[in-house]
Amino acid sequence: MEYFKHETADVSEKAEIGSGTKIWNYAQIREGVKIGADCILGKNVYIDSNVRIGNKCKIQNNVSVFHGVTIEDGVFVGPHVCFTNDKNPRAIDESGNLKSADDWDVSEISVGYGVAIGANSTILPGVSIGEFALIGAGSVVTKDVASYNMVFGNPARVHGIVDKAGKLVKKTD
Repeated sequence: MEYFKHETADVSEKAEIGSGTKIWNYAQIREGVKIGADCILGKNVYIDSNVRIGNKCKIQNNVSVFHGVTIEDGVFVGPHVCFTNDKNPRAIDESGNLKSADDWDVSEISVGYGVAIGANSTILPGVSIGEFALIGAGSVVTKDVASYNMVFGNPARVHGIVDKAGKLVKKTD
């Protein structure tokens, strides 16, 4: 079985898309991207060059995943989540010249197996999120999140431990 691509989606011929994956309205998938099988990418999702996404992931509407991000299997990404990739972004250099792609200092982001990220969250560069972690809606993740930790806030802080189903098993605050 091949993947489904809505007629308005823009998928690079240099991207690899797994069987059974569905790519919806106005999504853009850049060159060098690898997306696993049985994923769902919602309306207006942007996947930048060379991003890696595992199998059975759900990426909701208006999510931006910039290069340097790896998302493992079974990850849920809520609407309007943004994965950033440069700790010190600037449009121009010290001389006032427009920066080029070679001027960016990309820091990678790793999202572990089974993670859930709530709507409107921002994941800052250089962060690793452990398996089955739960990121609350509207969070700004500025540092690593351990497996099974529930974090939320700005900046996101640990507020509990969850099980694989995302249910709170221990409150920590």
